[in-house]
Amino acid sequence: MTAAGEAAGGAVTGDGAALGGSVAAADLLETLDTLGGAPGDQFGATHAWTVGLCALFVLITLAITIRARRTTRGAVDFYAGGRGFSSAQNGLALTGDYLSAASFLGIAGMISLQGYDGFLYSIGFLMAWLLVLPMAQLVRNTGRFTMADLPAFRMRRMRVRLACTVSTVTVCVFYLVAQMVGAGALVSVLLGLHDGGTFLGMSADHARTGVIVLVGVLMIVYVMYGGMKAATWLQIIKAVALLAVTGLLTVLVLALFSFDPRALLAGAAEASGHGQAFLEPGLRFGMEAPGDPARTLFNKLDLVSLGLALVLGTVALPHVLIRFYTVPDGRSARTSVNRTITMVGAFYLMTLALGFGAAALVGSERIAAVDPSGNTAVPMLAAELGRLTAGPVGAAVLLALVSAVALATILAVVASLTLASSSSVAHDLFGHILMWGRPRESQEVGAARLSACLIGGVAILLAVQAREQNVAFLVGLAFAIAAAANLPVIVLTMFWRRFNTRGVEWGVYGGLSATLLLMLLSPVVSGRTDPVTGENLSMLPAWIDVQLFPMENPALLAVPVGFACAVVGSLLSPERDTARFTELRVRSLTGWGADQD
Repeated sequence: MTAAGEAAGGAVTGDGAALGGSVAAADLLETLDTLGGAPGDQFGATHAWTVGLCALFVLITLAITIRARRTTRGAVDFYAGGRGFSSAQNGLALTGDYLSAASFLGIAGMISLQGYDGFLYSIGFLMAWLLVLPMAQLVRNTGRFTMADLPAFRMRRMRVRLACTVSTVTVCVFYLVAQMVGAGALVSVLLGLHDGGTFLGMSADHARTGVIVLVGVLMIVYVMYGGMKAATWLQIIKAVALLAVTGLLTVLVLALFSFDPRALLAGAAEASGHGQAFLEPGLRFGMEAPGDPARTLFNKLDLVSLGLALVLGTVALPHVLIRFYTVPDGRSARTSVNRTITMVGAFYLMTLALGFGAAALVGSERIAAVDPSGNTAVPMLAAELGRLTAGPVGAAVLLALVSAVALATILAVVASLTLASSSSVAHDLFGHILMWGRPRESQEVGAARLSACLIGGVAILLAVQAREQNVAFLVGLAFAIAAAANLPVIVLTMFWRRFNTRGVEWGVYGGLSATLLLMLLSPVVSGRTDPVTGENLSMLPAWIDVQLFPMENPALLAVPVGFACAVVGSLLSPERDTARFTELRVRSLTGWGADQD
């Protein structure tokens, strides 16, 4: 999803980083060159508009960060924005947090190539919020700053916070790397770079590295100096811009088809090359494998596993959970989720118009030729809509606007991920383990700023090393870890009296280990080839084949393992503390004493 996206391992992913693959964009580059001026001009009108709009967004957000720095004094300000955001503001911020570049580009691209099956991602992402809704008020009333505050309220053991910190940082770093690699790949396409081409004297590889470093530095600045206040306003601005641009493109698409959805679907089916099958399930997920019933079964189970990762993972994403602490009380948290559901639902409905509009106006074959994952479908659609509406100038402006919003989306998501991980390191590891729960607020906030710098630096180094790799699977891995390691801890803490310290440890480490191991042994990492061409489709070279697990997404097996480990660990431990559970239940339902710890 990023959100963010939000998605499963594979060639195309939702929530955040289907952009990570190497993009052969000759077709789009020709379009960009045409829009930008003479063929071969690497800094034409389109590129100037793109850079200008991106620079404007960065300057605005830096100004907000400076302003937020002046009012960020204590831990509550840094971690929770002073708990002063309204439900409407937090609803927009949650929307901005969740709708990542993959939601904007990846899902529309999948719909443009796979029709009905592409829309399944939208359904999964939206359905997830029906589980978030009942949890929002309980989490806000029970915790204080991080996910670890929930189980630590009952167990008060350092080992509990350590386990939650490990899980939080792992999820966030995987997500961060995918987003940053995606930013580099996206910019290399939108600036018209290709083999032999340059931008301001930089090759495509150097430009991609430069963008990754720039995104990393900006996210560190946002978090170090602005904390949650800056991150929240960054998400609000991004959400408004994303919804506005998506709405504009939707209206333009529907206008070309006289606002008749049937005409749009018919045009998309005809231009897709699949005919009526484009509007029916089976092009991507749950495909039948003639003569191979085992493969057919695993294809169907993979679809179920993907759904589990999307729906259950969203509830336990660290950067989503900490958003509930920015509002005054539990009721405001619940109201903000209601508002988020409305906005996210409207957005995913609009992705239908974007995806099918791209298929009808640009053509699935042309989109696939530019990027087999479909991530350039929306930019190509924007250029086509601009050309049909206002000629080459309209094409340049609309394409630049979409590009700027896509980059703004990535910046906003990486800032929230960095804040979530640095908050966990500072509040849980430093404040409660190294300082035995008695740090001064200035020390803890200082540790949070330092950890943001360190985590950001590690993410930059990893993203630079992986800039040529397809890291789409990292987003699916982040969702699966959240579902398998974090969710059992959250649910059992809230609803099982017998849950204890050993259960937390076994649940986190068991779910985390199972997810990583299954992903390592999956076809995403090794052993997958194209049945027609024989091309290697896995991350590792073709001569390495350690595939033992037949599915791309491990959630179907890893989530039950995580819950089982948590339950067994609790049953094998002699620890009992029913009084704390009773107090937790009262507090989660009433909010009494929620901000006093």
